[in-house]
Amino acid sequence: MSSKQLDLSIQDIALISLLSATITAGKLALAFIPNVEIVTLLFIVYTVAFGFKKTLLASLVFSTTEILIYGFNTWLLGYYLIWPLLICLTALVKKKFSSEYIFATLAGLFGLFFGLFFALVESVFYGYLYGLSYWLRGIPFDIVHGASNFIVALLLFKPLKNLLVAQYSKYQSSSY
Repeated sequence: MSSKQLDLSIQDIALISLLSATITAGKLALAFIPNVEIVTLLFIVYTVAFGFKKTLLASLVFSTTEILIYGFNTWLLGYYLIWPLLICLTALVKKKFSSEYIFATLAGLFGLFFGLFFALVESVFYGYLYGLSYWLRGIPFDIVHGASNFIVALLLFKPLKNLLVAQYSKYQSSSY
């Protein structure tokens, strides 16, 4: 598909590239802390600030970048499914709610069920017993993941959203 078929301007393509780069940089910056990440928050904030389509495309670029950094493995297939799922859920939630508590809850639940989702993906490749053991072994990490996602989103969602919405308004009104 060309950018014309996707109805993207050159500015949109540049924005998607920047969104993907910040998500990758955020992930790498926090990689030393197990199950504490900012990727979930960024996808949620970007969906609210920039919309479904641009954020979805950024997630595809991000997932592809992960392959270039870490190599191909089964968990990367999950990335092509789980990040678009989060973006879809955020777009649905955005239509009815604007509270940072709702988005923090979404981020927390997403982190809590992250391991379960990947256990399902692993089950496809290695069998349901492997998937079950994968999930059970990771429950303590999922709890940390969910709690940290909730806290990070509760603290940062509103200021990031306000900043990005304001900047995006300026970006859209400027004449390039």
